[in-house]
Amino acid sequence: MKENSNMEHPKYAFFKGEIIPISEAKVDIRTNALQYGTAVFEGIRCYWASDKKKNYVFRIKSHYERLLDSAKIMMIDIKYSIDELCSITLELLKKEAYEEDSYIRPYAYNSGLNIGPKLIHNEQDLFIYTIQLGEYLNLSKPINVCVSSWTRIPDNCMPPRAKIAGSYVNAALQKTEALLGGYEEAITLSSDGQHVSEGSAMNLFMVKNEKLVTPPTYNDILEGITRNTVIELAKNELNLDVIERQIDRTELYTADELFFCGTGAQVSPIGSVDGRIIGNGEMGSLTKKIQDIYFKVVKNELKKYSQWCTEVK
Repeated sequence: MKENSNMEHPKYAFFKGEIIPISEAKVDIRTNALQYGTAVFEGIRCYWASDKKKNYVFRIKSHYERLLDSAKIMMIDIKYSIDELCSITLELLKKEAYEEDSYIRPYAYNSGLNIGPKLIHNEQDLFIYTIQLGEYLNLSKPINVCVSSWTRIPDNCMPPRAKIAGSYVNAALQKTEALLGGYEEAITLSSDGQHVSEGSAMNLFMVKNEKLVTPPTYNDILEGITRNTVIELAKNELNLDVIERQIDRTELYTADELFFCGTGAQVSPIGSVDGRIIGNGEMGSLTKKIQDIYFKVVKNELKKYSQWCTEVK
């Protein structure tokens, strides 16, 4: 059997302050975070560059900065610095020795066994594990999506700018509704139901008249690291105007191009929304250019962005 087969990975996890076999990383069924969703997490991509036979973690520090921000909102005390979290992650990946793209899941949570949905007077901890991960969405052809009837949760209810475990019930309802309706993904509206927010678990971009448009942070979106990457690459590499403004639902139907982006989604083209064909139904030319540049960047093929790529060694 191949060393890096799915059956043999992951082998390890960082749990209760040390790297141990993942089979030994267990939580009690009474754990507060399991009962009430009182946890925050991150999703980080590691890309295998087969020509160099090297793994590169993409924007690892940015992700851990966001994890610490999420933890502040949820009053979770992460007892590790960003540098320490990066070091632990790289050690895990080194031990796994993946020869394919992989994914890192850091998870900070209320680990105590107290009954009651509260953010104080509870034990807290952090674990990290990694898994193999290829395409979360189809990147080679546009996907068909719907606008969900489930709106995004507002900042004053369960802040979407933080990656809070419990808030992903909202995403699960949206994604499931789409799948049951024969679609591959959902686009969500902001909590007031008036403007476009994002996908079920990814940000959204619209191309209209050679301009790139994306909903602003105050429209109940996650402040995506891939979103930020796309904005920088579009401006720097393609000289595109990038506009952050509110988008109405019907603007989606008349867009020249649409695509999702995120750590999981990467850069994923959208071919139709609610049965309306976007453009000619194929991947748009600007989407393709952004996608191509993105994959060069994450595999450290464009040296001007090498600071975003951390080699596992």
